[in-house]
Amino acid sequence: MSSNGEHKICHNCSSAPCCPARKKKPEWTVRASDMARNTHNPIRKIVDNMKISPNPAKPMIALSIGDPAVFGNLPPAKEMLQAVMDAATSGQFNGYAPATGYEKTRDAIAANLSRPEAILTAKDVVLASGCSGALDMCISALGNPGDNMLLPRPGFSIYKTLANSLGIDVRFYDLLPDKDWEVDVAHLESLIDDNTVAIVLNNPSNPCGSVYGREHLIEILEVAERNKVPIIADEVYADCVFPPQEFIPLATLTTEVPVLACGGLTKKFLVPGWRFGWICIHDRHNVLQHEVRPALNSLATRILGPNTLIQGAVEAIFNTTPPAFFTNCLNVMHENAIIAFSIFSKISGLKPVMPKGAMYMMVGIDMGCYPEFSDDVQFTEALVSEQSVFCLPAKCFEYPNYFRIVLSVPQDKMATACERIHEFCLKHYNPKAVR
Repeated sequence: MSSNGEHKICHNCSSAPCCPARKKKPEWTVRASDMARNTHNPIRKIVDNMKISPNPAKPMIALSIGDPAVFGNLPPAKEMLQAVMDAATSGQFNGYAPATGYEKTRDAIAANLSRPEAILTAKDVVLASGCSGALDMCISALGNPGDNMLLPRPGFSIYKTLANSLGIDVRFYDLLPDKDWEVDVAHLESLIDDNTVAIVLNNPSNPCGSVYGREHLIEILEVAERNKVPIIADEVYADCVFPPQEFIPLATLTTEVPVLACGGLTKKFLVPGWRFGWICIHDRHNVLQHEVRPALNSLATRILGPNTLIQGAVEAIFNTTPPAFFTNCLNVMHENAIIAFSIFSKISGLKPVMPKGAMYMMVGIDMGCYPEFSDDVQFTEALVSEQSVFCLPAKCFEYPNYFRIVLSVPQDKMATACERIHEFCLKHYNPKAVR
């Protein structure tokens, strides 16, 4: 400012009022944000560094990809495709929708997912870009740097990716393979402290294929209620259960614990590429009313809602997709689970855990029986090189010395892959060798 009180124009600031002269940078230094630098996907990090060279004499069979659309044997129901075409040709869904989603769409989701013990209305539903987007919003709404969240081990890697990117610490509670991957409830509760902002619960489970019963879910809810910690329930595999199992929505078992239930069309309807998910807010006592609900609504404005054509089709998808579609999909996965479990159970040094749902099986490796391999990563690398079968090492899920297979492949490929794994294990089984 000059002596007469008028602002001078500063050469450094162009048209801005005068400021202290700024030293010019000698070179370009454009930095990434802390959030970007802290974003790491463990699966990509491990898989990208694996030495994967398939045997050219054998066609590759990938049991590693959790995408039910990749093999083409489980196409969407024709009614689902018609619903999307009708939405597209109606001309009603070409513009922006409200950030949280069209009210009609949220009404349809609320009606489809409401249970007598857990009633939902449109205001309890926030739409997202896939279930992963829903999880991102929930984790972002609840956690700050220095807070902690409790995650399952083994568990879906994106929970850690999302939390760590925001500076949220993660603590892993153990799942018990000898109890069909139930939560070690005592261990879960031991991890809670004053900075714990949420428990993430995945049921049915990726990667385990576990399905929790009523009594076990109540045990988990009792921990949350005692410690006043809300639950983010990843229920994207809702209803993806094998007979005689039953899927029980977590929120139907509590009137006290706030539950943010995340779901989507991805797995039950087998269309992950449609990127359509949702958050259902179950909050009987309005614990989330003043901060968390507004936070979720604010976060929704960052993407302005998911694809509007799918929003326009959702009600018809729910109402017209025939039950036979779901039955057929579950039969394919259940039959593949039976095939794999039957073969793997007879292989010395392997210990499969029979899944109850979802689309995965975890298989334990007794590394002492395969001494030439140091861990599950080396084991699965060699399996690709020799047999052209790619299983995902469970190190990707914070659980070494297991591997995960997907169950959505065509049945002939599953049988062939399992026989190749059997052949591989026969060749390398050597429990008496000194490591």
